[in-house]
Amino acid sequence: MSDVRYPTITESCKLLQRAEGLIPAYTQTLAKGPAQHVQGIAPIYAQRGKGAHLWDVDGNKYLDYTMAVGPLVLGYGHEVVDNAIERQLRDGITFSLMHPLEVEVAELIRSVVPNTESVRYSKTGADVTTAAIRLARAFTGRNTVLCCGYHGWHDWYIGTSDRDAGIPHVVKDLTYTFNYNDVESVLAAIDDDTAAIILEPMVFEEPQAGFLQTLRSICDDRGIVLIFDEMWTGFRIALGGAQERFSVRADLACFSKAVANGMPLSILTGRADIMKLCEHDVFFFTTFGGEALSLAAAKATIQFLRDNDVPRRIEELGLILRDELNALIRDQGISYMSCKGLGTRTMIAFDGSVADPLLMKSFVQQEMLARGILWGGFHNMSYAHTAADVSLTLRAYNEVLELLNRAVVGGDLIHQLRGIPMRPVFRRTGNFNIKPRGATVRV
Repeated sequence: MSDVRYPTITESCKLLQRAEGLIPAYTQTLAKGPAQHVQGIAPIYAQRGKGAHLWDVDGNKYLDYTMAVGPLVLGYGHEVVDNAIERQLRDGITFSLMHPLEVEVAELIRSVVPNTESVRYSKTGADVTTAAIRLARAFTGRNTVLCCGYHGWHDWYIGTSDRDAGIPHVVKDLTYTFNYNDVESVLAAIDDDTAAIILEPMVFEEPQAGFLQTLRSICDDRGIVLIFDEMWTGFRIALGGAQERFSVRADLACFSKAVANGMPLSILTGRADIMKLCEHDVFFFTTFGGEALSLAAAKATIQFLRDNDVPRRIEELGLILRDELNALIRDQGISYMSCKGLGTRTMIAFDGSVADPLLMKSFVQQEMLARGILWGGFHNMSYAHTAADVSLTLRAYNEVLELLNRAVVGGDLIHQLRGIPMRPVFRRTGNFNIKPRGATVRV
């Protein structure tokens, strides 16, 4: 590539200084914050976006593979969605009565998401996963929860992690984790008080044959509510999410991110007999749950995804990127790096046996930025990405991989970084609350 230039980020740094002490951790979304980027090199504040490109406040233009951490399945400023928002804006945003879009979008979701009998809305993913847990407890009359994956900031889940300050021990002792694709770890954690099993049905590793179906059988046999957290899989790996892609039924399914192409909306779907508890016994109501701009965006997004077969298109393009990148990695004799996941969303994995994975990730981010690509370790593909974008990305990777390997083999990776390396979100990433203490286990 001819144009290799590290971005100037003067205006970003000025804004960051203004935020210091005013906004804790500087950011509202941890994955967008300065700790997830090479500080001193990476842009910090965005100005605008269009299609698959983002411009920062210093005027630098990037090909974006973060895509707002997932919501922009159609890309920035998609005309069909934006026009729907503008039309609704002329009529109003939030009203003193319910709005017809609440019914229309629920009917649309029921038509595309398998096993949807009832629908409720909120604003963030953590809202609906927490509502699902409360419903499961109310429906079963039990208390403990088994989880696998990331499910938000609310007490019931984040108490399993090492960022658990402020959460009572009595709450922490009600949620335990199991390992993905490991049925034995599920059986080891179940007790007679288990109300729900909640998991991301897929992150980057595909479910082994029968894993999700076995969870379904376990839940059926023991009267446990099976919940899919489909923030990443919903409307992306298939229009109907993981239930459609893997032919398995969840009792409740939770969605956000891709459903409204960037507008704030989350959705809880599932069995009518469980969801019926929201009518009186379980309180789950919010002022902005029926906010009309987001519902208009969701209606337009889902219809466009359906009518243009978007999940298939972005998967095909993403598979080209994944497979050709892995070929480049092999061709350069790099054994400590790979690209994995379905085409719609892939991740670069680094082997820590040769160097610190965060240093390697930081170096790759730094060099991709110098080649005009905004990258945080993932490829969140959108309808706006093109074959030309993928070709440009592969050319950039070809150069960056050579530089990375030279730094790793030479043992001076840390000295090749021009800024402060990225930091992990959690200090620990496994073995959180694996098994209930003193549980009565049923095998």
